[in-house]
Amino acid sequence: RVFPILDPRMLSSSRHAFRAAQRLPQQGAAMTTAMQRRNKHYKVLTIGGGAGGLAVSSAMCRKLGAGAVGIIEPSSVHYYQPGFTMVSSGIFDIKDATRDMGRLMPKDATWIKNRAASFEPENNKVVLEDGSEVTYDYLVIAAGMQYYLDAIKGLKEGVGKNGLTTNYSPVYCQKTWEFMQAFKGGKAIFTQPNSPIKCAGAPQKVMYLFEDYIASKGLKDKTSITFMQGMPAIFGIPKYANALNKVCNERGIDVQLESVLIEVNGDKREAVFRQGDQDKVVNYDFMHVTPVMGAPEFIKKSVLANEAGYVDVDDNTLQHKTFSNIFSIGDCSSCPTSKTAAAVAAEAGVVQDNLSALMAGKPMTGSYDGYASCPLVTGKNKLILAEFSGYSGQPQETFFYNQAQERLTPYLMKTYAMPDLYWDSLLTGYWRGPAMLKRIFNPFNWN
Repeated sequence: RVFPILDPRMLSSSRHAFRAAQRLPQQGAAMTTAMQRRNKHYKVLTIGGGAGGLAVSSAMCRKLGAGAVGIIEPSSVHYYQPGFTMVSSGIFDIKDATRDMGRLMPKDATWIKNRAASFEPENNKVVLEDGSEVTYDYLVIAAGMQYYLDAIKGLKEGVGKNGLTTNYSPVYCQKTWEFMQAFKGGKAIFTQPNSPIKCAGAPQKVMYLFEDYIASKGLKDKTSITFMQGMPAIFGIPKYANALNKVCNERGIDVQLESVLIEVNGDKREAVFRQGDQDKVVNYDFMHVTPVMGAPEFIKKSVLANEAGYVDVDDNTLQHKTFSNIFSIGDCSSCPTSKTAAAVAAEAGVVQDNLSALMAGKPMTGSYDGYASCPLVTGKNKLILAEFSGYSGQPQETFFYNQAQERLTPYLMKTYAMPDLYWDSLLTGYWRGPAMLKRIFNPFNWN
């Protein structure tokens, strides 16, 4: 069962942008009624109003005009999830990461406020949760990921109480900050599962900000911090893994690899980790859990999914391997790279180009190379800007300096520039990643 509060969609805002938007009249796509949706047909139908879905839909609206694009999205509220880390440490307020969905929808699109339930790709049809049907010429699946709290025994019942929290929720990222401020010393544990998650650096970012906070309060000598990493390395790209291991060593953080959380007892503040063929019981005073994640159930059970449950697309063209008029973007696609907003930006440009070429009867030339980025906040005013290809495992850095070093400048960029970039350029389909900036600032790939 999916935890109902956790929303896999992403949204950006800043304090100024959010407050200014509140003063504007309602804008965005027309919203259809159930009767109007029956047997409705669109040139391009998008499932998901997250970063990828909105980016591609916005571009297609500019190309095709009013009424040609439909967006299936049930949520009325949209969150900029990269901001949850900043909320959890008191840097942002939750309002800074919250926007009204209606203000995000492209004005020429039709907002279908419902959930997709199943596919009939041989009939170019999507069946909605209320039983109505929508047909299409081309389908873009951008449905994000779901969070499976039941995969860890006791997590759903215990989260949000007794020092047990997660940043993968607009509610509980606020609890993280509450528990952090109430912490007076003891054992702090941070977890990451041994399976794909949104932004593989997020479980560490909150840990470094926690360490920074308790150090500022004089609690470092009274606290032990442990990172229970389910994967065999602290980070998947060796260059950044080496830098993060150095950060942990310098700050006295104990990193235990291949340690998977399988059970938690919130009342006892007790957790069970599987390490190889042994189970280890650990007590805690504060614990941040990264939940198990996966593709949405309606995708996993469909003919469009691969064995792992993700939409089975070509790694480069992002076109479905069986149904040529279907594309997928973002977290729900089978692309073997890090699931981040930066990856979505690069993928969105590829889908826009290839979808346009397919419509025109021309060869598809867009090719995604696995680019992703993770701005690894290592404390207030410090950040390691990881940029890489998830396909090759090699860095793809935009700037000429060594981005594996902690620096102030990328922290300021993460805090003040990236939310507005996301809001103004990614969601509107203009930002396609930093490839052009790299040609200016790092043309010879010096690092």
